[in-house]
Order: sequence, then C-alpha cells, then structure tokens
Amino acid sequence: MTPITEVEGRSLALSNLDKVLYAATGTTKGEVLHYYARTAAPLLAHLADRPVSFLRYPDGPDGQRFFTKNPPPGTPDWVRIADVPRKSADTGRQVVVADLASLMWAANLVVEFHTHQWRAEAPGHADRLVFDLDPGAPAGAVECCAVARWLRGRLGADGLDAYVKTSGAKGLHVLVPLLPAPAAEVSAYARELAVEAEAALPELVVHRMARALRPGKVFVDHSQNAAAKTTAAPYTVRAQREPTVSTPVTWDEIERCDAPGQLVFRLDDLAGRLERYGDLLAPLTERDRAGRLPRPSPGAG
Repeated sequence: MTPITEVEGRSLALSNLDKVLYAATGTTKGEVLHYYARTAAPLLAHLADRPVSFLRYPDGPDGQRFFTKNPPPGTPDWVRIADVPRKSADTGRQVVVADLASLMWAANLVVEFHTHQWRAEAPGHADRLVFDLDPGAPAGAVECCAVARWLRGRLGADGLDAYVKTSGAKGLHVLVPLLPAPAAEVSAYARELAVEAEAALPELVVHRMARALRPGKVFVDHSQNAAAKTTAAPYTVRAQREPTVSTPVTWDEIERCDAPGQLVFRLDDLAGRLERYGDLLAPLTERDRAGRLPRPSPGAG
C-alpha cells in the first residue's frame, strides 16, 4: 500500500520507499526523499521562480534515464506551471518548484533538477552566468580547480563575483550572479572568457566541445548560458553510480584540492556542510549581490 503523507496541507502518495536506487551504496528511495526534505530550504531558494527540467531515473542510475521539460503526466493541479519560450513553438510549459509539497512530489518521481539561468518572470534574461568545467580523462577535479581559480580572477577583473559548486558528476560549475541581461549577451561574454582561458592555459583548457580535443584537458563549457539550456541545480542528487550531490564548495577547498576524491560529496554529507557553512551559494539568490555584465568587446560574437 502506498503511504499518503501530508506536506503543507497537500496529500502526497510517496511510493516504493524501500526500493534501492543506488546499488553501490544501498541507498533507498526513502533516503533520497528524506535528504530532499532536510535540504529543502536552500534547494527551494535556488529553484524559486525558475522553470525546471527533470532528468528522471525511476529505477536508479543503472536503469532507464530520460530528460523531460514538459510537466509529467499526472502533475497535480496545485503545482505551478509556467509558460516558457521554445524554439520549436511559440511557448512551452514547465514546472516551477515553488514550495515543499511540489519539491517532494517531484522528488518522488526520482529526478535530477535542472534550471535555466533566467526566471519565469523574465524569460531569456539571465540573472546568472555559468561555466561547466568538464574534465577529459586523465584530467579530473584537480585540473578543474586550477581552471576555476583562473576564471575567478578573470571575472573579478570585470568586477564580477564568482561562486563554485561540484557538478555532482566529474566537474565543477562556476557561477556568477548578474543583473538581468539578454541570454545572448551573457552567452557571448562567457564564450569570450572561455576562449581567453584556452589562450592563457593552452595545456589545460579547451573551449570547443569536440571530444577529440578534450583528453587530458578541461572543457570550459559556456553553452549552458543559452536561453534554452539548463544546468543541474545546487543540491540536486545526481544519477551517478553513487548518490552524489551538486554541492557548493568554498574557494579555500578549491585552493587545497590536490586529489580527485576531495570534492566528492554524497547526500549524507550535506547536512553537516550546511550546518558548518550555511548555503555557500546564497549570494546567487540575493539581487543586491548581482554584478553588471561588461559591455561587449568590439567585434565580440
């Protein structure tokens, strides 16, 4: 029998709580839901007013995985839905996870949460810039940290504050809070910096996606700033072999990183980190901390 739980006055059917999702650690669906309930406050702050896409993996990371932007069948009528622009149509519709009940409903579907860099109130106007640092073996976390440090300095030269989290997979995400700007302009600026990073660190960085270029280097992926693209949200559990989490980290941790495993965090690690540090990415949600996108360079783009 599926248990019915009341969350903020909403009745939720939470199913298969004893089901093992992560065979490598024996982590059950119930433990994943418990994690989301405990981490709801900072996660909801980063999901607020952002249309989400879901990477669903109902049978765990070794089972079928599928990406969806549209509201899943059976979405309750109390879950917020936003109209969003789509290339292939005038508008599309996506879920906005606005409260704890919506978060637990979505988590029960077994999903990764992915968000745009813009809010539903201003589609296509990014209030966040992101670089996804993706290492090609044998490069790993140590090399990503070196690139993140360079990007932090370069962004700082333009008066922008950078923050960093693990992707929850192999790499890092470097994020910048912005005063809203057209996604095309943010994308052009991000590409410009990725090209500069490759010029400054040619043995370490590649700015193009071609896999033949990437072994032993860090791909500075600037493409997720495009209006249609999404990035794994802070605190989302990932569909990896183990229940790793996209985890905010300090710049001191980035400086000290000298081994790949130092920046791997699983869902059991997050309560202690939040107690110690609070939400290290809170400035991304504080509009008075946002920086102004620099004027485009002559001939940029």
